[in-house]
Amino acid sequence: MANEIEPIARLINEFSKLPGVGKKTAQRYAYSIVKGTDENAKNFADALLNVKKEVKFCEICGNYTDTSPCKICKTRKSDVICVVKEPKDVIAIDKSNGFNGTYHVLHGTINPMANIGPNDIRIKELLERIQTGSTKEVIVATNPDVEGEATAMYIAKLIKPFGIKVTRIAQGVAMGSELEFADEVTLSRAIADRREI
Repeated sequence: MANEIEPIARLINEFSKLPGVGKKTAQRYAYSIVKGTDENAKNFADALLNVKKEVKFCEICGNYTDTSPCKICKTRKSDVICVVKEPKDVIAIDKSNGFNGTYHVLHGTINPMANIGPNDIRIKELLERIQTGSTKEVIVATNPDVEGEATAMYIAKLIKPFGIKVTRIAQGVAMGSELEFADEVTLSRAIADRREI
């Protein structure tokens, strides 16, 4: 960024910190802000500050929300809980229209290589939730990779003694892929063809 003036270079640097944004894309974003109106820049800045101020975790499922409990937890039956790794997975599965229960967001998966154990994700909260509710089934919809599979097996081992059915989404989702990139039909089929674990 030697050719950029400091304010533009700083903006490019900040945009490039976003996932999937390289230096060229960051540069395009920065110049778009510079060329835009003051009102556009203010609206963008306000939206950034507002999302940090207003968005929190749902006290029940752990998904992002601006009210707690979230709309999904308020309006849907909680007898079937779909366990996912990240909030973005809730959006991906909900768009498939193949699931109408509630969710539980773990905010990660068990990954010994990264020093992430069961106590570092929201497994304890899931257990508390099923003990106090009327849960009949838990669908584990973590990514079909090594960490996702290990997390699914661990959760199943903990929940089965409660007499609650534990299922895993079908492998219509390709091994090693991310749920957020799967299409709606694949996700809907994966939910419909889930299997007990």
